[in-house]
Amino acid sequence: MASGEIHTYFKGSWHQGDIAVMKAGDHGAWLGSTVFDGARMVHGLLPDLRAHCERVNRSAEALMIEPSCPVDDMIAIIREGLARFSADAPVYIRPMYWATEGNETVVQPRYGATGFCIALEEIPLAAPDAATTLTRTRFRRPVMESAVVNAKAGALYPNNGRMLAEARSKGFGNALVADAMGNVAESATANVFMVRDGEVYTPIANGTFLSGITRARHIANLRADGVTVHEAVLTFEDFEKADEIFLSGNLNKVTPVTAFDAVTYPIGPMTERARQLYWDWAATDLTL
Repeated sequence: MASGEIHTYFKGSWHQGDIAVMKAGDHGAWLGSTVFDGARMVHGLLPDLRAHCERVNRSAEALMIEPSCPVDDMIAIIREGLARFSADAPVYIRPMYWATEGNETVVQPRYGATGFCIALEEIPLAAPDAATTLTRTRFRRPVMESAVVNAKAGALYPNNGRMLAEARSKGFGNALVADAMGNVAESATANVFMVRDGEVYTPIANGTFLSGITRARHIANLRADGVTVHEAVLTFEDFEKADEIFLSGNLNKVTPVTAFDAVTYPIGPMTERARQLYWDWAATDLTL
């Protein structure tokens, strides 16, 4: 994105700026074999950094790309790069892999022909009251038989982009998206939660969307705080009857939702509770 100060790790060294890392002939450039992950440094904290590094390596394997950087090495490289920023800088941490060559089929990546970089980009968190609105979209989340939904793959995001374009053309900020069966999966950009009668609900992970690291953290935090959290099959009608809705993604952790089509919602107490629990937990995360 290169929206703020950025430092890039490539071929064993850190470089200042948004440097070129991919060649025109790279498999990832023309056949889309790219994966990434996104972690955060906020207030000097690095919540779930190890989990994000582990996931990018699993994503690479899902696309038949050999992950060339062990997790412990990746964490050490990231910490080295973060020293280039001020201690309180809000940094988006983005490790990325892509295939540089195909095998004899051309289309399948050649295992071992791997490109790797890490981008550290200064991106502030959205304000706590920065909310979004949702609408329906005709586009759906795919299934494993038709897309690499078990990876955080760049190839999945054009579908998300057309969901967002449709939502914005209708005057909304994001889309509430169905799975192949017509039940709610997530939003176009993040996992989704709803609140009803003091209990929290989120679509059950059914293989049509990436069940996020931050999603899992919210579920664990809320349950530890005594909140009943249901992972369930949810319909659009369930969301219309909700008391609160919020999105859960790594970029902003919690994003309140104030409308779904004609239904409006407050930024409610459970949304604020989830946010506070997250940052309270983050201050104690010692998984590095």
